[in-house]
Formats: sequence, structure tokens, C-alpha cells
Amino acid sequence: MTRKTAGAGPAPAPALSARQRWLALSVLVLAVLLVGVDATVLGLATPYLSEDLRPSGTELLWIGDVYSFVIAGLLVSMGSLGDRIGRKKLLLTGSVAFGAVSALTAYAHSAETMIVWRALLGVAGATLMPSTLALIRNLFPDPRERSVAVGIWGAMASAGAAVGPVVGGLLLEHFWWGSVFLINLPVMAVLVVVGAKLLPESRNPRPGPWDLPSVVLSMAGIVAAVYAIKEASVHGLSADVAGAGVLGTAALTVFVRRQLRLPSPLLDMRLFRHRGFSGAVLADLLTILGLSGLIFFLSQFLQMVQLRTPFQAGLAELPAALGAVVAGLAAGTVARRTSVRGAVSGGLAAVGLALAGCVLLHVSTGYWLLGTLLLVLGIGAGLSFTVTADVILSSVPKEQAGAASAVSETAYELGAALGIALLGSVVTGYYRDFATPEGVPESAAAAARESLGGAVEAAHGVPGASGEALMTAARETFTEGLRAGAAVGAVVLLTAAALSWRLLRGQRLADGPGEEAVGGAGAEAAGAAASGTGE
Repeated sequence: MTRKTAGAGPAPAPALSARQRWLALSVLVLAVLLVGVDATVLGLATPYLSEDLRPSGTELLWIGDVYSFVIAGLLVSMGSLGDRIGRKKLLLTGSVAFGAVSALTAYAHSAETMIVWRALLGVAGATLMPSTLALIRNLFPDPRERSVAVGIWGAMASAGAAVGPVVGGLLLEHFWWGSVFLINLPVMAVLVVVGAKLLPESRNPRPGPWDLPSVVLSMAGIVAAVYAIKEASVHGLSADVAGAGVLGTAALTVFVRRQLRLPSPLLDMRLFRHRGFSGAVLADLLTILGLSGLIFFLSQFLQMVQLRTPFQAGLAELPAALGAVVAGLAAGTVARRTSVRGAVSGGLAAVGLALAGCVLLHVSTGYWLLGTLLLVLGIGAGLSFTVTADVILSSVPKEQAGAASAVSETAYELGAALGIALLGSVVTGYYRDFATPEGVPESAAAAARESLGGAVEAAHGVPGASGEALMTAARETFTEGLRAGAAVGAVVLLTAAALSWRLLRGQRLADGPGEEAVGGAGAEAAGAAASGTGE
């Protein structure tokens, strides 16, 4: 029993001072912040990029989606790889790659090369997120300190996603579209230089081989599933979408069966047999489902319905980030003074209530309501997401921290895809059938029904009052669809709050350094995992 330090090999690493631990954390959250920024900043750059690279409609979709597809598909594999070769080594290698590919992306000369660089950026990004969370697990053996550290980590992830549009809008007003990728370079340089000195290495001392067939199955299953979800939400069910869904389901089924047979699996599936771990992963997924789905469509509402600039829309969404940061920092204290299930269920309920509040939105709704809803949304998401990440980390021994972190991050990516798909299917269902005013040519009407952006473009080609009437009808119909989608999301999130109250019964956060896992189901999960790695 030598679990005193974050072991990095045969000899235990020297313990870090409190100052060194918090400095190391400040380096880790730089990576999290940048991955969050990079996930959202492209949306603002897309119009400028389209003028320069002239992508087709399909190529434009792949430029936007391939980054998240690759990240989602590789998270589990990269988390497990970090457990095997060392999380510090994987993080620093991934950081160098992320910076280099960011520069290539900024100077992409065609749509095809842009897709390739975005895919490689996803590969590099997949090394960063699970490595940072796993290193936090090993940097902070004291559960109370770790809760604060995880809170800061979650706050930076939320802040990155919210700050992305603000930073992107500011850069795009003064520089070319590639500038939104070059901001990664100085941050990654600091991370590599400082991280090489401050971060301790940690890995599983008896990891077993890295199973390549499992890597392929995980990648194929998750990418196919996420692709099917996103495409179904935008274009409806088709043969391609159904085929991708079947492929994803089959690959993931074979992946799970293979993990149960392997002596050293890529992901220990026995963790999911325990109510606490599974409940935390499910709550994690549903929190992000509500957050990402609403933010995605509110961004369009702010820019194309209420006619704000990208920079103004980014600023308008900041209350969500502020709420997430504050709630994330307080989450550990709240969970200990109340209960884990109280904090998670309360956070999910807050997200659900924010979604329910969106049924009051109209084209001319003032910012006081929007800002309040976004603040409540951020507080709920920050509280739930941070506590579930803490539970997931605490439920496994340190040796499997990378794989467990990857499960949390994969739930994040799947939740984002499902959130956009769920609200998107409702919004699209309302929007595509809206009645266009008289005097609008059928070609313009058809283009307007494709998307709100298509309506803006079509309205410019329709002269006089007919063009204004087309735009008014499109905005009102989109807002009506947003209200309906938010109502459906509210039902899902409030149901999830009740489900989490049941699944996380008896779960608690550890209080002292001697407690390696949460009580109840989490302790059983840790025991099962430890028995699987002790041979």
C-alpha cells in the first residue's frame, strides 16, 4: 500500500509543496481554457473563412464538426494511453502538437487542408483534457483541496467556451480569420516550458498493453454515433444517418464486450456496474446537454433575431460563464454541507428551470430576462458538472485516473452533441414549415426554410417590404421553435434531476487524505477497479 504520492515509476516522486501544486494547476487550466476557446471560436470565423477558402456546403460542415468528432472518438483511448506512458508526457507532447497544428490551421490555403488540420487539432486536443484532470487527481491527494482544484478546472472549461466568442469577435474586428487560431501559440508555449518544470509525472505502474483493436472500436463507435446524432438533428433521418447509427452501436457493443474479456482493458467497464459512478456520468452528460443545446441556439437568437454583432452576442452570454465559475469554485463546499445528490440534482434542476424560462422569450425580449436565465443556467451547470467530475475522479484508484477522466470528457462531448440534436430537431421541425409572406419568390422561400442564416441571405435578395416580411416571419418562427425546444429540454433536465437524486443516494465526497474514494457505491467501484489492476 504505497499510495502516498503520484507515483511515476519504480521510485515515488517527491511530494510537492502547496505552492508548487497550485502553480502546477495554473498551468493545467491553461490547456483547458484553450480547448474550450477553440471549440467555440470557429463559429464566428466561419463567414470570413468561407469567403477566403470557398468550401462547399459539405466541406463547411466537416470543417465545423471534425474537431469535435475526433476529440470525442479519441478521449477514452488517450486517457488510457496517458495512464500507460505517463500523463505529463502525453500532456506536453499534445501541447506541442496543438500549438504546431494551430499555426497550420491559421494558414490553411484550401477547404481540404482546413479539414485535415482541424482533425489533427482534435487528435492533439484529445490528449489535453483527460491528462489535465488525471494530473489533478494525483497532484491533490487531499479530497478537499482536490474539490477546489476540480472546481477551478471546471470553471476554466466553462470560461473557455464562453470567452471564445468574445475573444473571437474582438480579433475578427481587427485581423483575419486565422488570428483566432494563433492565440493558442503563446499559451501552449507557456504550458510546455513551465509544465516541464512543475508538473510531476504519474502513470499506472502496471498498465498492461495498449489494445489497438479497442482503440479502433472506440474511435469508430463514438464518431459514428456522434455523426448520426448531429446529422439527424440537422437533416433528419436518412440512409446515411441510419447506417452511421447502426455502425456506431455495433462498434460500441463489440468494444464493451472486448473490454470485459481483456485482462488489461482500455476502459474498465466494471466501474459502470456501480450506481454512484454511472449516476455521475449520466448527470455529467445531461448537464452539458442542457447547457450546450441552449447556448447553441441562443447564439443564433442573439445575432440573427436580435441583430447583435458577434462581439455583443459573446458579451451577452458571459453571465453563463460567470455563474459556472462561481458555482464551480463553491461546488465542493456545497456538496459536503448538503449532499452530493443534493448538489447534482439541484444543479440539474437549475438548468431545467433556465430552459423552462426560455418559453417566455420573444423577438423583442429585453436582456434582463436573458441575462438572468443565462446566470441561472451557468450556476446549475457549474455546480452539477464540477461535483460529478469530482465523484468520477474519486471513484477510481489513481492508476486509472486518465481513463476515468476520459469517461467524464466523453460524456461532455456526447452531451454537447445530444443537446444540439434534441433542441435542434424541435427547432428545425418548427422552422422548416413556416409560411412565407406573399410576394416572396419560391427559390428565396426554399432557401429561407433551410436555416435562419439562409433566411438572412435570401431576404437580401428580395426587394422592398417582401424581404422585410420574410425576415420577420423567419425570426418569429425561429423564436417559436426555440421556445418549444427549450420546453422539451426542460422536461428532460428536470427528469434527470429526479433520477440523479435516486442514483446518487449515499454518495459523498471524501473528507481526508486517507479516503481514496467516495463512500457507498464509489468505494465499491474503486475496489473493483483496484482488483482489476493489481495482478
